[in-house]
Amino acid sequence: MDGLRWLLLVFGAILIAGVYLYSRRPTKKEDPVIASDERREPNFGEESFADSPSELNSDGDLEDEDDAWESLDYVDSADDAEMDAGATAPRHHEQKIITLRLVAGKKRFFPGGELALSLRGLGLRHGKFGIFHRYDGADESAVIFSVASLVEPGSFDLKNIKDQEIPGISLFLVLPGPIDGPQAFDLMAAAARALVQSLGGELLDESGSTLSIQRERYMREEIISLQHGIAAS
Repeated sequence: MDGLRWLLLVFGAILIAGVYLYSRRPTKKEDPVIASDERREPNFGEESFADSPSELNSDGDLEDEDDAWESLDYVDSADDAEMDAGATAPRHHEQKIITLRLVAGKKRFFPGGELALSLRGLGLRHGKFGIFHRYDGADESAVIFSVASLVEPGSFDLKNIKDQEIPGISLFLVLPGPIDGPQAFDLMAAAARALVQSLGGELLDESGSTLSIQRERYMREEIISLQHGIAAS
């Protein structure tokens, strides 16, 4: 009897110990995948994507973030380049062409050979577009004024110049130019008067009226006013 009692006591102790140990067993962790699907809260990484320039495609997914940033960087760079160019590039002013004409008048035409020699004698050289130019020194890109034929297309054929009969020429300069505007006009007007002395003919303004002293002065004043406007802008 005593042996059975002790056996029941030992068995009960073992059962109690087992229940106790079982109750102390760690609970099973949630499956991270399932938990993620059931409860998803935004974290800092997701906020960063929300602030990025990425956009949703037709499937509702984020487009490639690198491509989105690259597009934004390109726009920013282009804007910066435009601002830099506007800050550093020189201003481009509207050009003005000043023109004088020398026509043969009663002589009807100028002999081509004599005209070419007279132009060369005044320091003009045959050059671009087949016309004559007065350069600022040896730099052929610095044209002070030019002379073209009034016969279309305005060029001079030096190979056949001796056989040509030219009814008139146009002297013109483009402002702003390589030298001071009034100085350029004075050089062109002086060349025109020298041609009148050597070839004859009649000197006209851009409208075809006789170039009087008053008209010449007015044209020069216009150039001075234009130059002052450019300097002030």
